[in-house]
Amino acid sequence: MRTVSSTDKRRNASSEGGNIGFKMRQLPFMGVIFTVMMFIVYRTTNYQYYETVDNELPSGKLRALPRDIMQPHSDLELKPQWSRSSRSKGNVTTNKNLLAMPVGIKQKENVDGVVRKFLAANFTIILFHYDGKVDGWWDLDWCDKAIHIVAHNQTKWWFAKRFLHPDIVSIYDYIFLWDEDLGVEHFNPRKYLEIVKSEGLEISQPALDPNSTEIHHRITIRARMKKFHRRVYERRGKTRCSNISEGPPCSGFVEGMAPVFSRAAWYCSWHLIQNDLVHGWGMDMKLGYCAQGDRTKNVGVVDSEYIVHKGIQTLGGTGELSSRKSKKRRRARSRASSFDPRTEIRRQSTWELKVFKERWNQAIQQDKYWVDPFPRQQRRRTKRGGKDSDIYD
Repeated sequence: MRTVSSTDKRRNASSEGGNIGFKMRQLPFMGVIFTVMMFIVYRTTNYQYYETVDNELPSGKLRALPRDIMQPHSDLELKPQWSRSSRSKGNVTTNKNLLAMPVGIKQKENVDGVVRKFLAANFTIILFHYDGKVDGWWDLDWCDKAIHIVAHNQTKWWFAKRFLHPDIVSIYDYIFLWDEDLGVEHFNPRKYLEIVKSEGLEISQPALDPNSTEIHHRITIRARMKKFHRRVYERRGKTRCSNISEGPPCSGFVEGMAPVFSRAAWYCSWHLIQNDLVHGWGMDMKLGYCAQGDRTKNVGVVDSEYIVHKGIQTLGGTGELSSRKSKKRRRARSRASSFDPRTEIRRQSTWELKVFKERWNQAIQQDKYWVDPFPRQQRRRTKRGGKDSDIYD
């Protein structure tokens, strides 16, 4: 057995002491390396952040401004030219919801009833005058509380694309984009929003009274015994809806006459509106893609707060109720003049629907990274011209 001498002990102690001393000398050096690395990470992250922000600016055109002075959003709130209270309170917005409607003077009485209900619920009101006759509204006591925009013979979707940009309406929780021929005797905006919020409906519409003049889709008809519904079952007619029907117009669907959007849903829907397709045909079938998730859950029709669709055709029409007698009168006038505006509008709308479908399908083919969020949707197919085609496309 080897005996460890005192000399060996001293040598080992000296060696261990040297190692400890070397490690101690390394600590400051490692600290410097760590500090340098952290500085590099910080600078890199900071650079990437500002690069991302700069990329969001229009080609660096705002670089001359200090970042904190820029306000990228606006609103539709009317501001006084002077107000002592506003100087102390700053920007205080009380209206959190927006009603936007295209209006003509022939529907003044009906619009008056709608606006009064929404003003009582503290809504901001914007009216799109497609006939140019703004002066005829000033006798209404609420007229100066609304925003008025005039453009002759333009549609609701034309106005919405140009004046309801998401950055302009971002302060509003919900945007009501309604037609002017809706009866609101059984509708309360506050109660409606309570249901929408509690049920998480990102896109919705009030149900239609079964006695409405025009009803195009069964899912929009009021269910008397329900507070709201998300789908419909239909065993008759061309479009049949069953338990396996997961898409519009059986579920995840609202019609274009009275849609209501959450802020997030409108941000998406605004981008879906085609700038040159002004009638909006086909959009209702795709709005579910903007429901911020599962359209079978986030899109719904509210039954307890319902409206009446009067079917009054004003833009390009006569302002008469859509009835058999009025249709006969229009046909008689069209034969006499050889020109029927409503017929031409329908032809234009049909053409726009065709173009919208083609653009949607082309966009899908070109975007290689896009994934359909509803891949399991059951599609009923029918043969047209020897080829299978989706009747919901």
